[in-house]
Amino acid sequence: MISRHRPFLAYWDWQRDARCRGMDVSVFFSPTGERGSERLAREAGAREICARCPVRDICARIALDAREEYGFWGGLSERERERERMRRRRARPPRAA
Repeated sequence: MISRHRPFLAYWDWQRDARCRGMDVSVFFSPTGERGSERLAREAGAREICARCPVRDICARIALDAREEYGFWGGLSERERERERMRRRRARPPRAA
């Protein structure tokens, strides 16, 4: 979650070191109607870029915390982030009444 005590631009400083910086966003975001083997191929390309990225972990954490719905972030697809969010919900202790 974005801290209210930290300047907004500082929150995104990590992007300076991202391997995807300056790349065409179509590598990381699905075009309308993309399915099947086309989607798998695009995601494999994105995953390869993320695999060697020095800020992969922070990118994934920010996407999860911000509930980013679209795109490939920190090596995680939309479906993988949703599964991780569900896993986190199940792992949370119940709230006290």
